[in-house]
Amino acid sequence: MALGCTALGAPRAQGGRPPNVVFVLTDDQGYGDLGCHGNDRIITPHLDGLRAQGADFTRFYACPVCAPTRASLMTGRYNYRTGAIDTYLGRAMMHPDEVTIAEMLRRAGYRTGIFGKWHLGDNHPMRPYEQGFEEALVHKGGGIGQPADPPGTSYFDPILDHNGEEVRRQGYCTDIFTDACLDFARECGDDPFFAYLSTNAPHTPIEVADRYIEPYLEMGWDEENAGVLAMITNIDENMGRLMAGLDRLGLTDNTLLVFMGDNGPQQDRYRCGLRGLKGTVYEGGIRVPFLARWPGYIEPGMATDEPLAHIDIAPTLLELADAAPPEEVRIDGTSFAPLLRGEDFRAPDRTLYLQWHRGDEPVPYRSCAAVGDRYKLVNGDELYDLVKDVGETTNIAGEHPEIVAEMRSGYEEWLADVSSTRGYDPPRIYLNTPHENPVTLTRQDWRGPTASWGPQGLGYWEVDVRARGPVDVTLRFAELDEPAIAHFRLGDVEREAPIGPGSASHTFAGLDLPTGPGRLEAWLTRRGEEWGVHYVDVLWSGA
Repeated sequence: MALGCTALGAPRAQGGRPPNVVFVLTDDQGYGDLGCHGNDRIITPHLDGLRAQGADFTRFYACPVCAPTRASLMTGRYNYRTGAIDTYLGRAMMHPDEVTIAEMLRRAGYRTGIFGKWHLGDNHPMRPYEQGFEEALVHKGGGIGQPADPPGTSYFDPILDHNGEEVRRQGYCTDIFTDACLDFARECGDDPFFAYLSTNAPHTPIEVADRYIEPYLEMGWDEENAGVLAMITNIDENMGRLMAGLDRLGLTDNTLLVFMGDNGPQQDRYRCGLRGLKGTVYEGGIRVPFLARWPGYIEPGMATDEPLAHIDIAPTLLELADAAPPEEVRIDGTSFAPLLRGEDFRAPDRTLYLQWHRGDEPVPYRSCAAVGDRYKLVNGDELYDLVKDVGETTNIAGEHPEIVAEMRSGYEEWLADVSSTRGYDPPRIYLNTPHENPVTLTRQDWRGPTASWGPQGLGYWEVDVRARGPVDVTLRFAELDEPAIAHFRLGDVEREAPIGPGSASHTFAGLDLPTGPGRLEAWLTRRGEEWGVHYVDVLWSGA
């Protein structure tokens, strides 16, 4: 039910123009990681001020982990329809035929920019500037320093991807992304814009200036939580800079500013009594902070406990922009634009479905939740009354078998529906195109039962060779301390070569790869053992 929500009678937008949207998404910042949510051991004055100036959505849901949340946010669709079902090992890539909110808003006359974390594909044709963003300054993979990133990067002076070009930027990552977002807003002039500021903080590793950490150590926090909370305080500082920057540019009154977390916290800390952490489908893993400010529409201090979710964001922004999705796009979410405009609103009578676990496809009833207005079913056999028991302490399934049966039936229909959209074959990385040359394959996106980020990981990449022509394939790996043999295989093309101590790369030159879908493998053998390489660079000479 919406509380304190009244129409203020302001004009829809300056000069009839649709609102700008600045959407801030942080990584692993849980519902309890805000002072305004009752946490007296965190320093978030600017976010608390945003809450006072706008609305607090106290029952906003997301997936238990980040890439699936981002896919739903971008498309308005359940992530199982999109290909992005997990966070790594090739399961965080979104099929390129998915239509993003950036593409839809761009068609409606908006300018679009992303700054920070994309995490839905690092290679053509899945990169953000191929999915609707005209301006993109992003890191690779799921976080700075993960296997998708180039060597030598960190949260300080990171190596980033700027519209397809590798650049090193000076400073701290969150500061850099905020600066880029404000620069983009300034450059848009009178054009409406959608700016997606998506931080990799406060996700580990803990890399932040000591001055942010020290107050938390003095409060008695352990080192890991102190570091994470320090990154949140830096985010809060940047939120203050962002809001001040919008004021300076004269954009505040016609800008919808949204702040959201992508899932629950990774570490055990204050969660407002919610059960569970990131990766779980209990409330602590899937209920996230969601604050919104739009002067003249959202009454300051408003709060709503309407159950809303990541799938509702895209249709909401489309309605505010007076736009509609293409006819062929099926949206799962529902618009809550009336609520943002200060109008009466009730969430639809529906059940939200959230599921996540490691694996190439979902397993029925494994780590899943069906969330209704009052009742919530977890893993098919735990029923909770969220009105009376938000901490999910008492399983009442035995008392309400009829509710359990109804919610199980709904979940099974949902899983069959989303699974039938395209199945769970992964998106393929394109080779031999002028759009990305060379293509760098990383451990972020390889697959297979022995694929991992560890030194003994051994995987493969699902690719699609789009054209014939000579190809040089370079394998990169940790420097060898003894002889080994380098191997490459794609279809019927297979090569091997001896390499000596001190080598850190090997190139197989002039290969003619078969066109079409295939499985690319690259590995080393040493003393009878096999292990995967770190990177594979595929340079096409036919461009």
